[in-house]
Amino acid sequence: MQNFSEIKEMQQQCHSWRNNGETISFVPTMGCLHAGHLSLVQKAQSTADRVVVSIFVNPLQFNDPADFLKYPNTLEDDLRKLADTGADLVFTPDASAFYPEGENAVEQIELGGITSILEGAHRPGHFAGVATVVKRLFDLVQPTNAIFGEKDFQQLIVIKQLVEKFSLNIDVIGMPTSREADGLAMSSRNLRLSEEERAKASEIFHQLHAIKLELTSGNCDFLQLEQKACENLKSAGFVPDYVSICDSETLLPAKDETESKIILAAAKLGDIRLIDNLKV
Repeated sequence: MQNFSEIKEMQQQCHSWRNNGETISFVPTMGCLHAGHLSLVQKAQSTADRVVVSIFVNPLQFNDPADFLKYPNTLEDDLRKLADTGADLVFTPDASAFYPEGENAVEQIELGGITSILEGAHRPGHFAGVATVVKRLFDLVQPTNAIFGEKDFQQLIVIKQLVEKFSLNIDVIGMPTSREADGLAMSSRNLRLSEEERAKASEIFHQLHAIKLELTSGNCDFLQLEQKACENLKSAGFVPDYVSICDSETLLPAKDETESKIILAAAKLGDIRLIDNLKV
């Protein structure tokens, strides 16, 4: 496995592979890798000749500077895991090389629409930062496809819109959320939960599952189901931002006739903000 922090070296290797007729599957990450990330790498191996993984904690997508500073750095362990999983190249740029014009001078990509609801409403500027970093990474790596987890479901849709907006010849593949035994969605943020918080954290999944059961049994009182879930989360010690039953294509509020629904939730437990979703 090759590890490049310099942009030019990484580009040269990817260019060499493409010239040899090899396809590239790309897995962008912010490090602190867990089994969910590694499952994306395994999927990438089955879809292309070469697998490139990036590890870059993007400052532009953190609306809370303190959250950025607290993001875990486990690079040595991440590289070992990726080598064991079989990645071909790991790209680990620093912010000064990635944003040579300076973070504050970066012209960010505003996609509008879906970026202003749910996570976008609670984290202003987040999706502009995501779109900006992903577009730069796509331009540098020039992959055949890119693999993303569905835990960040709204982000997945935003990236698909990004590809469409710029007519990028990249297939964006979403992979199901990886979960712990108790249902908690795997996330790098879980490492920051206290022992007591970790014991409660799966409640967010249980509330989503309870709504799914109600919906599949014919209950269409969406507002009542959302409010009940929020109340249950509060009783369990969470501070919910939202629980929303949405159209899985548009993320607009679901209607009785909506065929494909998804339930999305975000809530703080202590200082840690957790998100999750469940398709219906």
